[in-house]
Amino acid sequence: MLKIYSKVYPDKLCHMVYRSDDLSENREDVAPEDQFIQVSALKLEAGKTFRPHRHIWKNAPRKQVVAQESWCVMEGKVKAHFYDVDDTILEEIVLNSGDISLTFEGGHTYTILENAKVYEYKTGPYEGVEKDKVFLNGNV
Repeated sequence: MLKIYSKVYPDKLCHMVYRSDDLSENREDVAPEDQFIQVSALKLEAGKTFRPHRHIWKNAPRKQVVAQESWCVMEGKVKAHFYDVDDTILEEIVLNSGDISLTFEGGHTYTILENAKVYEYKTGPYEGVEKDKVFLNGNV
């Protein structure tokens, strides 16, 4: 697992990459519990099951939220370009099949290196581009 911190605020975790090779027999909560998006990694054997459940509505602990995003590369190869909170580039990392990226803060974009199938997850609710994001001026 790779953790990418801001250079502007060195204690601020901006991005993470979790490799499929990191999966183990034990559940691993990948995203820190104080982040809005939560991701866990599980390597499961046939026959495994869980207690049926549903999630409950609860009051949000914060007045402000930021959209956080995760990409799961199912097939192919993708280069992730991760930006700091001041819009400067932090890292460029190749994601392979089975890898995920998480963006908590800072910017990102992706370059598809090989035909890819990707799942994108983000925190909601989504209220449209105007209320969700600003575009960076940088090129990759």
